Amino acid sequence: MNTWSRKRLLAAGASGALLAGVVAVGSPAFAEPGDEAGVEVTVEIEEIREPGVLAMTVAADSVLLSEDGSTLLVRQFTGTLPTVTVTDTRTADEVPAGAAWAVLGSATDFVGDADQAPIGAGHLGWKPKLIDGGDTGLVSEGEEVVTVLDEPTQPGNNVGLVDQELLVSTFDSGAVTPGEYTVDADLFLRTPADVEAGAYTSTLTLSLFE
Repeated sequence: MNTWSRKRLLAAGASGALLAGVVAVGSPAFAEPGDEAGVEVTVEIEEIREPGVLAMTVAADSVLLSEDGSTLLVRQFTGTLPTVTVTDTRTADEVPAGAAWAVLGSATDFVGDADQAPIGAGHLGWKPKLIDGGDTGLVSEGEEVVTVLDEPTQPGNNVGLVDQELLVSTFDSGAVTPGEYTVDADLFLRTPADVEAGAYTSTLTLSLFE
């Protein structure tokens, strides 16, 4: 190989080395294995606000009447209505304008367990007693309802619990402080002295209205 050819080969080799060096310098950098980065994720969750409710509960589902205060003409059986609780957790803006709630009660006839003649619901009366009406004075118990064997304590009230009779109420739901209101009642069954012996059962239905 002559001198000129040798110079050309050396020049080409130097050029190739230079091009390779340029490529190496321009390559992207890579993260080292094991590197990591954290991203904090946050959220603010607001408390769920349940709407208020108006509801009624009764402490027990039965009551036994026992004979007490009978006379020669009238037999009397007494007991106490299980405590009735009205819960109102609504705010003023959740109560319809002009609303008022009330608990009413009515009874069925007493039916005997051995084909005795039934005792009409008119023989069952009550005297409501407010236990806790709150501090507003806007919750009150109903009037006493006497039986068909009694002299009326006021016109039209000696009918017994044959229809929806008032146990407790308020005339302004929106003005009543949210809370619980409790009431019970003295129950009395009055029958003629010659009533047939045996077990009798009636259902006293309590209903909350607004």
